[in-house]
Amino acid sequence: MTAIQTAIVAGGGIAGPATALALRLLGVEVTVYEAHPRTADGVGGTIAFAPNGLAALRVLGVDEGVRALATPLANIYCAIGRKSIPMPSLPDLPPQQVIRRSDIYRVVRDRAVAEGVRIEYGRRLVDARETAAGITVTFADGGTASADVLIGADGVHSTVRRLIDPDAARPDYTGMLGFEAVARHRVDLPPDTGIFAFDTGVHYRCMPSPGGTSWSANLHWKRPMTSAEARAVPAEEWLRRLYDAFDDDDLGREFMRTTDPAGLQIVGPLYAMPPVRHWHRGRMVLVGDAVHAPSNVSGQGASLAVESAVQLARCLRDLPDVPAAFAAYERLRRRRVETIAARATRRIKRLTPSGPATRSMLQTLVPLMLKTVLTAERTLAPEQRHDIDWDAPVSAKPIAC
Repeated sequence: MTAIQTAIVAGGGIAGPATALALRLLGVEVTVYEAHPRTADGVGGTIAFAPNGLAALRVLGVDEGVRALATPLANIYCAIGRKSIPMPSLPDLPPQQVIRRSDIYRVVRDRAVAEGVRIEYGRRLVDARETAAGITVTFADGGTASADVLIGADGVHSTVRRLIDPDAARPDYTGMLGFEAVARHRVDLPPDTGIFAFDTGVHYRCMPSPGGTSWSANLHWKRPMTSAEARAVPAEEWLRRLYDAFDDDDLGREFMRTTDPAGLQIVGPLYAMPPVRHWHRGRMVLVGDAVHAPSNVSGQGASLAVESAVQLARCLRDLPDVPAAFAAYERLRRRRVETIAARATRRIKRLTPSGPATRSMLQTLVPLMLKTVLTAERTLAPEQRHDIDWDAPVSAKPIAC
């Protein structure tokens, strides 16, 4: 095992506690430092957690806790105009689990704390320097902390990424703002069924929910704005703009008409990370959105973050030194996460409003493509069948095929 006994994790979202929990499986003493002054309970919208993410959570021993709070999404329909087309699935895998981001966070965090992870809030990391014994970080409050390694799980606006490489890539604004709510209008669907609509001025997901229909929408919005700026706009105004963007989508407009403005969650601008040149330097390394945040249309962001937490721990367990462990970790992860991110980026470019003629053509083409070039084995299997073998040893070098 790499000779580390202590680790600092910057970032207390999902990736941070997941990484800390994975390292606790190795007996490493871990402290998570979170910049915000309090926990993330109740913060964030809903996400669809993929089967490969559940497999990674199983390694950490928290998959059942997540399932208990989630709604399985066994059937998915793609809406094109007024036609709904059933989407392919992999019947031998568990369905996607729709769950609030804060619920996953709470399950992973509580398990990490129970296993001995210490979490400190209101500690914004601003600098780090390597020493003969390890690495020392400095916080905005002037305090310091030292450990053998520093792991940056501090999101798309990562400080640790800039410390590793001052010229590192910055997140790309996807051109979309995110919103969520529960509308009083009910859709006639089973509780494990959802609709995804992609051909209007705003693409959205909806599924039955207690009290009506849960919906989340991505509004095309060219001008970048901060989360604070988006939340400063009255909810009534956003609902009006969303209503107008739905154009002739009667279902989407019904959701906007029957949504209480007080219940609208303004998620804000949506970002994706372009390829990051340097994943690690010295005793610093990146995980999760800090290094590989795909667009939210991928449905893989949180799942990939947990996968990376598990793979990083495996590499630190099996390789003799920190540089070898970090290099193997990057080798195991880079191609997979960049492939998924690139696919999601291509999907965003296709998510543009279409006219009646285009919709009519798509209604004919999409079912045909789903039976030929867009089968589940081709489109979903490479992402969702990924299952990390925790017990398998990690090699320092790629195995020749």
